[in-house]
Amino acid sequence: MREQQRWRGAAIVFGRVQGVGFRYAAARAARGLQLTGYVHNAADGTVRTVAEGPTEQVREYLAWLRRGPPGAHVSDVQWDEGPFLDEFQRFDITW
Repeated sequence: MREQQRWRGAAIVFGRVQGVGFRYAAARAARGLQLTGYVHNAADGTVRTVAEGPTEQVREYLAWLRRGPPGAHVSDVQWDEGPFLDEFQRFDITW
């Protein structure tokens, strides 16, 4: 059996993404996809997140970030991808 590929993605989410529960919804989405990493609000009004896990689940999380939760308006997502680093034990909301 072939081992599933693992991947890392880091994103900056722009738009109306603070004050609308974006971090909590993103963490719920990431945990549901069994990803590890974090999400936090940045001082510049964006939301920043890093996620690691199976490639397909990381791609699903990216698709979710482009939509966001109800009440949010995502205008852009800047996304960088890279090798899986196995840096996290769980998915956290950080401050």
